[in-house]
Amino acid sequence: MCVKQDQVSPLQIQSVHHVAIICSDYPRSKAFYCELLGFAVIQETYRAERDSYKLDLKVNDQTQLELFSFPNAPQRPSYPEAQGLRHLAFATDDLEQAVAYLKHQQIAVETIRTDELTGKRFTFFTDPDGLPLELYQA
Repeated sequence: MCVKQDQVSPLQIQSVHHVAIICSDYPRSKAFYCELLGFAVIQETYRAERDSYKLDLKVNDQTQLELFSFPNAPQRPSYPEAQGLRHLAFATDDLEQAVAYLKHQQIAVETIRTDELTGKRFTFFTDPDGLPLELYQA
């Protein structure tokens, strides 16, 4: 049974701390998330025993992205929608400006739609590995 909206969860979870992403091409994904989306690097770690990078990125004061690379990681099916994480959504104050920026960077962006339940506008694009990313009007 779900906790009611005005109740406090017994776990007292306050926010999402981080989302972890495994990429296929670390330099390409690092450039995408740092240079294109503008997330700041908190820490970058190379683990020689795993031949793996872990990049901690700051989304805001509460949320981080962890970008991992692993040799020969299997592809995750996304379309048609697979079970598991459906997409990762980022809130933005100016959806049109964000879409214009992505298009200027040669990123394919879907048509802006309106959420029939919230009345908020949103759109989707993908990261270099095809992970669905959403921009949601704050």
